[in-house]
Amino acid sequence: MSVPSTTALLTDRYELTMLGSALRDGSAHRDCVFEVFARRLPDGRRYGVVGGTARVLDTIARFRFDDETLEFLREHDIVDAATADYLAGYCFRGDVSGYPEGELYFPYSPVLTVTASFAEAVVLETVILSILNHDTAITSAAARMVAAAGGRPIIEMGSRRTHEQAAVASARAAYLAGFASTSNLAAARRYSVPTAGTAAHAFTLLHDDERAAFAAQLASMGTGTTLLVDTYDITRGIERAIETAGTELGAIRIDSGDLAVMARHSRELLDKLGATGTRIVVSGDLDEFSIAALAAAPVDVYGVGTSLVTGSGEPTANMVYKLVEVDGRPVAKRSEHKSSNGGRKTALRSYKPSGTAIEEIIVAGAASPGEGERLLQIPLLHGGEPVDGLPGLEQSREHLRAATVTLPWDGLKLSRGEPAIPTRFA
Repeated sequence: MSVPSTTALLTDRYELTMLGSALRDGSAHRDCVFEVFARRLPDGRRYGVVGGTARVLDTIARFRFDDETLEFLREHDIVDAATADYLAGYCFRGDVSGYPEGELYFPYSPVLTVTASFAEAVVLETVILSILNHDTAITSAAARMVAAAGGRPIIEMGSRRTHEQAAVASARAAYLAGFASTSNLAAARRYSVPTAGTAAHAFTLLHDDERAAFAAQLASMGTGTTLLVDTYDITRGIERAIETAGTELGAIRIDSGDLAVMARHSRELLDKLGATGTRIVVSGDLDEFSIAALAAAPVDVYGVGTSLVTGSGEPTANMVYKLVEVDGRPVAKRSEHKSSNGGRKTALRSYKPSGTAIEEIIVAGAASPGEGERLLQIPLLHGGEPVDGLPGLEQSREHLRAATVTLPWDGLKLSRGEPAIPTRFA
């Protein structure tokens, strides 16, 4: 599926019916501020990681209503003539600021702030939340896995477990979080994410015996490749792999069984056969908890798929898009358990002299950082145009690495607990 030239229909009908009503009563052009935030972190999480910001900006740039789109809306009586006329000339000309990709966030962190007329901003709600909720959930889960891996590389291989376009976004989000590579080629082309992959069990089953499959793969890919050794019997598979490839074989992959036991057994056998430099790659329903459980096992590389792209226990980051200011006047929702805090806000994070984060500080209106504090939002769009010097994917990876180091030790635990740092409204 190709990426559509327009993103205008990546929205809910009620966004356009609200727009139509606002155009009719004259309120559509009032100056508004919308904020994206999460009232809580996903259950069991102590921090979140912002992902998807760059995709949001690209989507806003392509949020236009072409003739074909407008014809669809008219034919299905979704918009009236006046609303269709307005949408024909729609182009976001407002301002957007927010946490950069790779930044940590906590409950009520203003991850994104959209400043524009009601008409320009309200129609973006669904697509902004679709991207941020998905990518942030993936990035946050992937970051926990990277921390659990303790420096060992992780390959993202979840494409076959999710929607084809979600697979591309997931690969990008995982790379942002620190994964080493992906199996997804569309992510490589679109976002320059490094790729990895050799063969599945089907390739072994295709051949008359395991040795023939190994020989064919080695002839094509060389001795640096990774051979999948558990199609039949893992001990014989490893023996055949070394017999066929020699002791310079790059790696073996184990995809089933008790991975800790299998990894130890495989390491002993490889060393006995003289393949002391052959690495061990493990895969098979891994998540941050099973990766952490393998910390003492002789594993060199992890392959992660299903648990990552299906949300690792939490399918969304629970972010919402709320109107907080109209014509300079704070407005707030008071619904029980779904309240919001009115007015534009500034987000700061304070640190100890050692560099450890202490708290998230949410300030009403404008604010400047004091000693030991850092502003969290950066300008993203001004007058609808991207701000110069926005960080790229590699810069965002580095930002997350640096940000994770600032967390208190308790904040890196995988067990349930309070957020790593508290949020304070000043």
